[in-house]
Amino acid sequence: MMGYPLERLHEEVAYLAYYFHWPHDQILQLEHRDRQRWVAEVARINRRLNEEAAS
Repeated sequence: MMGYPLERLHEEVAYLAYYFHWPHDQILQLEHRDRQRWVAEVARINRRLNEEAAS
């Protein structure tokens, strides 16, 4: 069985820590799907803000 790519996990942890200032351990305790959902939501918000700023 192949695990989740470590590089991707590091990216997700860094992304959430940067935007939410959550501690490393708290982010790692999130279920995989929950962590991915938070990453997707932050990305969606950033895209919307960038589009609004470009308008």
